[in-house]
Amino acid sequence: MILKIVISVGVLIALVVVLAALKPRTFRIQRSIRIDAAPDRVFPLINDLHNWARWAPQDREDSSMKRTYSGSAIGVGAVSDWTGSGSSGRGRMLITESEPLQRITVQVDWVKPFVTRNVNEFVLQAEENSTKVTWTMNGPNLLIMRLTSIFVNMDRMMGKHFEAGLANMKEVIENGPE
Repeated sequence: MILKIVISVGVLIALVVVLAALKPRTFRIQRSIRIDAAPDRVFPLINDLHNWARWAPQDREDSSMKRTYSGSAIGVGAVSDWTGSGSSGRGRMLITESEPLQRITVQVDWVKPFVTRNVNEFVLQAEENSTKVTWTMNGPNLLIMRLTSIFVNMDRMMGKHFEAGLANMKEVIENGPE
């Protein structure tokens, strides 16, 4: 009886590992929002890493999070190192591309909870009296993430993070001072 249970558990574990191994090696998450403001009001919230604490979900959700800044003040070369004892982990953000009022690319190097590099891209599209902001993240789909994705929809889980950040950005811009 015990041998059958051990074999069954072993087969289930092997099945989960095989399913995880078959998952894509990279991931892409993308969300968009329309903000009632021109791109010149949206762009600085993303292009200046000092402003991220005003809208980024990890800054709002992890009260232990601390940021330090180096490199350029804004735009290409701007760096923010962060650490937190909560869900934010530890890592570094670097703005690698900045096209005024149109696009910002941020390289994110995670150190904790695991080592990986993701690329975040923010695209701003002017639309009459508003701006459509699209936030995309690409990166390697680590084994731990592939294992988790067997039980949890990673796009839905991470997408909620993006949706919260974009909603925060919208709130800051639409309800904040001009």
